[in-house]
This record gives sequence, structure tokens and C-alpha cells, in this order.
Amino acid sequence: MKYYKMVQNIINLKESNDRILNIVKAQHGFKNKNQAVEFIIEVYGESISEPELRPEYIKKLMLLEKEDNLISFKSIKELRDTIENA
Repeated sequence: MKYYKMVQNIINLKESNDRILNIVKAQHGFKNKNQAVEFIIEVYGESISEPELRPEYIKKLMLLEKEDNLISFKSIKELRDTIENA
């Protein structure tokens, strides 16, 4: 079982953002706004995380390696030339 260090934050929201938070809370059946905030952060965090850190990206790379469809390039220029001359 993993244990996470919990931190407390006090945040000020515009009334319109508070309404959105309440909508997210209701749509997903969360018990409190904290759960809604955690959910929003997780969704947004996934969208901004580097693709090489995402598990689906790693799986895709592993499949390409198995299929032996990878091409090595010594530089960006070499990659660009290959793409533009294809």
C-alpha cells in the first residue's frame, strides 16, 4: 500500500470557477470539492506530461522495437531531409 504525503492549501476561486468545481463534483459523484480538485489536476496533469513519460507511449515504442521498424538518425537535419525527400 502506498502512502502519500498530504498537503493543505487554501485557494480563492471566482464564483464561476466554484460553480464549475461543483458541477465536476456532482457529475463524478465526489463527496467533496477536494476530490473534484484532485480529479481536475490528474486529468490536466496527464495532458501536459511529456509523451515519453506516458505508459502508452512506452508501450508503442516497445511494439515498434519488436517490429524492427525503427530508423536511427544522427541529427534533426538528417531526419528532416529523409522526411522531405520521401
